[in-house]
Amino acid sequence: MLLRKIYYRIYQKIVKIVTLFLRFPEPDIISGSDSVKKLPQTIKTKQVKKVLVVTDEVLLKLGLLEGLFQSLKENEVEYIVFDGVRPNPTIQNIEDANKMYINENCEGIIAFGGGSSMDCAKVAAARVSNPNKLVSKMRGLFRVRKKLPPLFAVPTTSGTGSETTIAAVVTDPSTHEKYAINDLKLVPIAAVLDPNLMTGLPKHITSTTGMDALTHAVEAYIGSYGTKFTNNMAEKATKLIFENIERVYKNGKDIEARNNMALASYYGGAAFTRAYVGYVHAIAHTLGGLYGVPHGLANAVILPYVLEYSRKNACEKLAKLAVAGGIGTENETNEELSIRFINHIRKLNENMDIPTKIKEIKEEDITLIAKRALKEANPNYPVPTLMLQKDCEGIVRKLVISAEQNSVSQL
Repeated sequence: MLLRKIYYRIYQKIVKIVTLFLRFPEPDIISGSDSVKKLPQTIKTKQVKKVLVVTDEVLLKLGLLEGLFQSLKENEVEYIVFDGVRPNPTIQNIEDANKMYINENCEGIIAFGGGSSMDCAKVAAARVSNPNKLVSKMRGLFRVRKKLPPLFAVPTTSGTGSETTIAAVVTDPSTHEKYAINDLKLVPIAAVLDPNLMTGLPKHITSTTGMDALTHAVEAYIGSYGTKFTNNMAEKATKLIFENIERVYKNGKDIEARNNMALASYYGGAAFTRAYVGYVHAIAHTLGGLYGVPHGLANAVILPYVLEYSRKNACEKLAKLAVAGGIGTENETNEELSIRFINHIRKLNENMDIPTKIKEIKEEDITLIAKRALKEANPNYPVPTLMLQKDCEGIVRKLVISAEQNSVSQL
């Protein structure tokens, strides 16, 4: 057990050194109200004449893409729509988008939607340029060999930060596993942060995607890969989320708050794509693969439990985040501030009707959930406190609704 932990820490120190020498690309940002209409001009500058728009049926039916479509026509950029994106996109989902891109002779891709649309578009683009490499063979770090076709991102939620990350998440329905593909080539060349696209989001999507962005910032900050840049991004994201998430939850049409949450999501993405995440994400990915639990919801519920487990070793950093987030002062002790930070997250969840348990978890699956989560996290995630099997099982067990609670909830 001790030797395993020593190995994990040595591995992480080596990866941190390597990461410091990597040059992370950053997308060109187009922001502000109705900024989506400016994207086609950027597309034209890349000499792209036809794009595949990757989105889902719901957004298409809501008419959310009409402004983009009109602007594409005005700028004489042809487009074809793939609206088959499913929550937690599967390998087949990705292959269907890839096939449409090739059959329609497209020259670029627009990812339009939430994290699922981003993931599907990123990996479909990777398959276009790497036709002989299966999706499953891209799993892990830096396994996308060739440069992607021009990829543009239009997020419609403030959560994943995928418009600036090197990550894409894939679900394999044959094994019920959810895993990440991480490569510098997956960063879009341009991203649109348009708050108008987010004003119609349901409350539960606003809350859980916002907490997803907070999880990105927090896990990046308390891990050991942080730099001055990532810490700054995480602090800015935390401050914006603490100041705006309940405000936009109560009034979804608050453009200023929506814009601030879009920026927070971007900052959180910029932080975690360089400094990585932790056990919250590892467990959330596993629950998404096994049960289809929405990623943002899973992160929101799991976050305070994992922070409590890690608090002793992350005390100073959590205290700094509390100050950066505006819920404490430097005159207070790290102990006080770290506890307040975790309690503030619990209070945010409570105020936005986010549960404290995950009803889908089955008692008999706890061992499997912990095993898969640790397979993802160890040694890859530079967490402040390492978990082994029994530790992770203990966290997952806290997420389970007891028989007594279940019977009460059904009354």
